[in-house]
Amino acid sequence: MSRFIILLGGKLVRTPRLDAQVADARVIAADAGMEHAKTLGITPELWVGDFDSVTDEIAAEYAAVPQDRYPRDKDNTDGELAVAEALRRGATSLVLAGAFGGRADHAFLHVALAIRRAKEGLPVLLTSGNQEAYPLLPGARDFDFDDGTLFSILGFSHLSGVTVMGARWPLDGVEVPFGTSLTLSNEVRGDLRISLGVGRALLLAHPYPGENY
Repeated sequence: MSRFIILLGGKLVRTPRLDAQVADARVIAADAGMEHAKTLGITPELWVGDFDSVTDEIAAEYAAVPQDRYPRDKDNTDGELAVAEALRRGATSLVLAGAFGGRADHAFLHVALAIRRAKEGLPVLLTSGNQEAYPLLPGARDFDFDDGTLFSILGFSHLSGVTVMGARWPLDGVEVPFGTSLTLSNEVRGDLRISLGVGRALLLAHPYPGENY
């Protein structure tokens, strides 16, 4: 198994859960995501991007990290290029760190990319440290959040057969039309288990509600 952390340019808060997710993982930084290497106390094995958002300070501090430079006019985001490189290096799971809190278009792309890769059988976690998101596809999945953790299920299509156990507001095989808010703002109560019959969605959880996000 080879877990890769992709450091993206959004916000990132260091938390115990994030430290555990980073432990023993290989790391690739995408452009200004290198700033998070300092926050986490890690050194990536590769730095990918067009480097248009990198400060002089960060460039000097991590000058020894191998770089894969691209022109500013390109067809892919720096994050997408970093993910592709991780896959070339044998990634069997991905953690997209700094996936939220930056540009909205990039954040949406990261979510879409995560769902796409999950459909291909690759486990993907998106995180800002205090927010975590997991693609949901047909089937059942268990989660390890503490009681009281706020979570929402965001549908990216019409959803059928949505079952939520271990929550303040459980659901049993319900239909969730695309664009409705039925599955927003729930809370964990015990062992959270989510099942989906048809569709694609994202579980967005807030394991550290005291932090700003």
